[in-house]
Amino acid sequence: MDENKSHLLIVEDDCELAQWMREYLIAKDYRVSLCERGDDAVTFIQQHHPDIVILDGMLPGLDGIDVCKAVRPEFKNAIIMVTARDEEIDEVLGLEMGADDYLTKPVRARALLARIRKHLDRQATLKLSDVSTTSPSQTDRLVFNNLVVDKLAMEVLLNGIQVKLSSNEFDILWLLAEEAGQLVTRDQLVQQLRGFDYDGFDRSIDLRISRLRKKLGDESTQPFRIKTIWGKGYLFAKDAWK
Repeated sequence: MDENKSHLLIVEDDCELAQWMREYLIAKDYRVSLCERGDDAVTFIQQHHPDIVILDGMLPGLDGIDVCKAVRPEFKNAIIMVTARDEEIDEVLGLEMGADDYLTKPVRARALLARIRKHLDRQATLKLSDVSTTSPSQTDRLVFNNLVVDKLAMEVLLNGIQVKLSSNEFDILWLLAEEAGQLVTRDQLVQQLRGFDYDGFDRSIDLRISRLRKKLGDESTQPFRIKTIWGKGYLFAKDAWK
């Protein structure tokens, strides 16, 4: 087994689908492990820390949302949720629990591969910056009164208390905080975070903003820290972190 290959974990109780994904991804030069049960997947993720988890929504033992909830506090790599139910509520729940991406069945090979490559590239970039940078520069650490956002450590402190964010939540916070006081359009956020143009239907940006507001103590009905500029995008308020 080549330890230099990226390690993917497929959590799927449909054996035929799991084997198809496994064979396809092995052919693309990945190292692939399989789990059929959600409770077994939690143990595997905690012990082996795979580079990417491809996680089915409906599983025996624990469903995909509960698996995501169980491992997310410590597991920083990407989780791609997969479900047969093409309903918005499933996407909301998966992203609320810290999933980084979302696919619905039937799984398209090229779409799955594109998601995997995107997240692996992002994780490799973060690791490279950790190795090559011996001390944080001014642009690696943003401070707004009682809020500290540290890019290298991927750490957020609010009033001296660490705020636990998923990798995608951190990414969107960093992009907004870098442009503090300036409008950031939804198109800009989608292109930065997902690498393709916004098609008018993607809700994941809104969901991540909603999660960020909740974790950062922003008001859901009248947010004052991450403001919505209706029809345009979002604005990170510089002076609202006291």
